[in-house]
Amino acid sequence: MPDKKPAAFGSVVNPKPPLIVSCRGKDGRNNALVVVYACNCSYDPPMVMVGIVPSRYSYGLIKETGIFVVNLVPESMREAFDYLGTHSGRDEDKLAWLGLRLGEGVKVKAPVLLDCPVSIECSVVDSIRTGSHEMFVGRIEYVHADEGLVGTDGKIDWPGIEYLRLR
Repeated sequence: MPDKKPAAFGSVVNPKPPLIVSCRGKDGRNNALVVVYACNCSYDPPMVMVGIVPSRYSYGLIKETGIFVVNLVPESMREAFDYLGTHSGRDEDKLAWLGLRLGEGVKVKAPVLLDCPVSIECSVVDSIRTGSHEMFVGRIEYVHADEGLVGTDGKIDWPGIEYLRLR
């Protein structure tokens, strides 16, 4: 293969959508973090999987409650995305500091980020340690989508989302 050369290992499956996972502890405290390891993992029943490093503050919240919300991030939220990815909820209420608009989950008791075009409420059904991350398998309980993205058939217009472009 003369047109190929060895490349570095690591996060090699790209592009991947920018995601913010929001959650709430049993004490009622909200938090959110940037997640770069995520995917669909079943369509029947519908499930997604998110990978979180065990040292992260949100990891403990999700372990204790068994719920989370996957929020797809638009370009307009770049500043919030960068902040959530570089600060810990152990040290501050990041969502309040950013002044993000929050809604309440319909099926799970966790915050929905209202400025994200799609938010997916999930209940943990399983998890697996894969090395640096624990992959939480979440059964999709409810999907919120901006009105303009939902067709008459109820399906989301995925190309209509202006995703944040990772650098």
